[in-house]
Amino acid sequence: MIKKVVAGAKEAIDGIKDNMTLMLGGFGLSGIPENSINALRESGATNLTCISNNAGVDDFGLGLLLQTRQIKKMISSYVGENDLFEKQMLSGELEVELIPQGTLAERCRAAGAGIPAFFTPAGYGTEVALGKEVRWFNGKPHILEHAFEADFAFVKAWKGDEAGNLIFKGTSRNFNPLMAMGGKITVAEVEELVPAGELDPNEIHTPGIFVQRIYQGEKFEKRIEQRTVRQKAV
Repeated sequence: MIKKVVAGAKEAIDGIKDNMTLMLGGFGLSGIPENSINALRESGATNLTCISNNAGVDDFGLGLLLQTRQIKKMISSYVGENDLFEKQMLSGELEVELIPQGTLAERCRAAGAGIPAFFTPAGYGTEVALGKEVRWFNGKPHILEHAFEADFAFVKAWKGDEAGNLIFKGTSRNFNPLMAMGGKITVAEVEELVPAGELDPNEIHTPGIFVQRIYQGEKFEKRIEQRTVRQKAV
């Protein structure tokens, strides 16, 4: 069996260089590869293009890389919850490509499936369609979108085994399985790492063939973005 287990986040990001394109799983703060993000910050790599649904919050998740100005471009579908993201975008300091969420997901999946491009009706008639080929199918206009090309994909799973098989828990099964398929090198951090063969094959969400490096993360914060509580009844 190919050895995929690495000692930790620092070893997992080996090979990261300036100007690379990275996929980072998660939705909001759910299922983000927080240990890998911390290691990326410590690496000092700059001019990164990051593909993620959003960019965390000001002081957590990808917001940490925005603080250190390591990201030159974000490819996302959502800007909210991060004032620094918004500020850098509006000032022109950060290049941002906003695309429909479904298109973002499909461009990740297409990369893993070996599909170079596809047509979708999402975004037609908006700025999203500018400069893109348009074709009509079943009486509806569709725009051409290309699969992503990412040097690395960073995902976070609940459980994984030494062969790289992954199980995601709850809502963290968002962009993670799609991005795990799409990177040239996929790095998975897991809450629990078990020997190969211990996971039930029927419960595996991402087969190990898509994962090149895996490690057990530490100190998962699992921060809640917004907490709303009822006022105590008088």
